[in-house]
Amino acid sequence: MSDVTLQTTLESVIDEVIERQLSAGIETQSNFEANLRGEAAARLVGFGVLQAFLDDSEVEEIWVNRPNEVFIATATGHRRIELELSADALVAIIEKMLRTSGRRLDRSTPFVDASLPDGSRLHVIIPSLTKAHWSVNIRKFGGKILKLDDLRLSGSMTEAQHQVLKRAMFEGKNVLVSGATQAGKTTLLCALLAELTLPEFADQERLVSVEETFEIRTELRDWVALQARQANLEGIGEVNLRRLIVEALRMRPTRLVVGEVRQAEALDLLIALNSGLPGLCTIHANSAEDAVQKLATLPLLAGANISREFVVPTVASCIDFVVHCAQVAPAVRKVVEVRTISLDQATGRLVSAHVC
Repeated sequence: MSDVTLQTTLESVIDEVIERQLSAGIETQSNFEANLRGEAAARLVGFGVLQAFLDDSEVEEIWVNRPNEVFIATATGHRRIELELSADALVAIIEKMLRTSGRRLDRSTPFVDASLPDGSRLHVIIPSLTKAHWSVNIRKFGGKILKLDDLRLSGSMTEAQHQVLKRAMFEGKNVLVSGATQAGKTTLLCALLAELTLPEFADQERLVSVEETFEIRTELRDWVALQARQANLEGIGEVNLRRLIVEALRMRPTRLVVGEVRQAEALDLLIALNSGLPGLCTIHANSAEDAVQKLATLPLLAGANISREFVVPTVASCIDFVVHCAQVAPAVRKVVEVRTISLDQATGRLVSAHVC
């Protein structure tokens, strides 16, 4: 059955159960019907005992280390929760989560990144890469797409940073967003893209985004989202970020967004931005300066014929602003600094200058 048909059938069956109990004069607790409907829907249509935490807007991340060992993270920190979740039940939930993702998980591919229907990101690693049990992480993303104004009002960025980044998007500047895991890189990236939905942009922008796993969100009407694909069981059919960036350039974008650069795709990104196409991307780094050096190093992974003599000046000419984010407290993520990049002609080194 489809989920819609299953939900309709489920409601009908529960109605019949309640009617029979009433006819038989069986007394039940006041919340019996609501609990029955909720639990049955979670098990059959949703994702079992984890569904309640997926529905809870306060929960930012869920992870499972082993059966019956489940943790959740909220704005106030993370904690273990009491939850009965057997190994078989966990496997069944993960298999259901992967059903519509086009991703697989088996001995030949013992780890997977996938998007859930609500946009959450699923990551799973199975034995023998883990010691004995499946390790699961589900990173949730808020329902509302925050704008730069929202980040300014919440204290996540200063007024000066807000003005610089707003002007950068208006002028079509290239922006590199850096930070550690959970520093708010994707949130800021989506906030920058939200500027393109303003009336002066909306009818002129065509956005193409490229990601390993769908995470970027925008309300821009003219938007195509591309996602990498893993190889099939025969080891063929893989489509990586490098190929997707090349394909994206053939789709007449006015802006290109790469969800995150980790490897040799950094070279293809630089080549794309060097062609005059405005773009944005994120990168893991401990500081803005580290992000610049990392972006100048990753393209070297593309092959021995790629030299720093080519990469370093290209980075300097392509990237206009580096915006570094940090999680300064469990519930607080901020834009730490905004820097520009230039090339020191005397030393041939990249130099970043603090803007705000």
